[in-house]
Amino acid sequence: MEINIQQVSKYYSDVLALDNVSLDIADGELFFLLGPSGCGKTTLLRCLGGFEQLSKGKIFFAGKDVSNVPANQRNSAMVFQGYALWPHLTVWENISFGLEMQKITKAERTRRVTEVLEKVQITDLAKRKPNELSGGQQQRVALARTLVVAPGCLLLDEPLANLDAKLRRDMRLEIRRLCKNSGLTGIYVTHDRQEALSMADRIAIMQAGKICQVGTATEIYRQPQSRFVASFIGESNILPGKCQNISSGEAVIDTACGVFRAGKFPSGLQPGSSVWLSIRPEALHSGPSQVNRLQVTLQHIDYLGEMADNISVTADGTVIKFFELNPQGTRPEGSSIELTVNPDEVVVMLE
Repeated sequence: MEINIQQVSKYYSDVLALDNVSLDIADGELFFLLGPSGCGKTTLLRCLGGFEQLSKGKIFFAGKDVSNVPANQRNSAMVFQGYALWPHLTVWENISFGLEMQKITKAERTRRVTEVLEKVQITDLAKRKPNELSGGQQQRVALARTLVVAPGCLLLDEPLANLDAKLRRDMRLEIRRLCKNSGLTGIYVTHDRQEALSMADRIAIMQAGKICQVGTATEIYRQPQSRFVASFIGESNILPGKCQNISSGEAVIDTACGVFRAGKFPSGLQPGSSVWLSIRPEALHSGPSQVNRLQVTLQHIDYLGEMADNISVTADGTVIKFFELNPQGTRPEGSSIELTVNPDEVVVMLE
């Protein structure tokens, strides 16, 4: 089911929670809303589900305007962070409940519940109550309960937030598999960038009720359009600078740390423009180079086995972070190193 969000705004009294949000989500896409607490991502999800009234704008499901359609008539289903299972009902009864409300025949209910139990791999738990289940098992029941009603759109509100780290990793793969195998359009809210990067077809980064950037995980990580996106989606060295010129398909940027050649820059960038550079710590490496040279002094090293997390400083006092994968040992703190970075790993941002 294709979803179109057109210029949606939402006020709570005089507080603007969503500010003129527009998005197009393709049929069958697993789309993530990613951002810090209070950015508006859950409000947008609730507007999609029909649990919040829009202050402005329209929402279309498969070309139909559902802006004023009640939640139970939208062909969508929601998985809540707290699972919201009926404690007095068995797993089977929890899953079957929505079908009973739809007046589905007993034979059809039995067929569909049996099928979805197998799909989420909890057939042997059908007679248990929620308090007899682990967190991961409860999450599977919550997913089964939404899948069994065959919605066109699945809305997921931080569904893994209550699980431990290992189980979260396991369930990421499971949720993506279920969404793709079912052909559902999924919209998933999270503040966890690893969930978004590992699961999403595309991601919308949100801040203060607005969409900052939309793209695939690779696009957003490797070519952020703002300092906020660069810092939120992962660690980044952010350097202020000024564009000197554009030469041989690269922007030449003057910074307090030296001159950098950047292979990724906005169209229309003009010489003299004030800009910001984003350089990921893993893109920096030691060794001689003809371009993008950076002399630093090591201040602190975290040796993590497979990686060394290094914090260094330049002569002008700029803090630079860089990673070394599979280090044979650690360098002494206070030692001087020349770092370099490939121009294709240097991103120019205007904000």
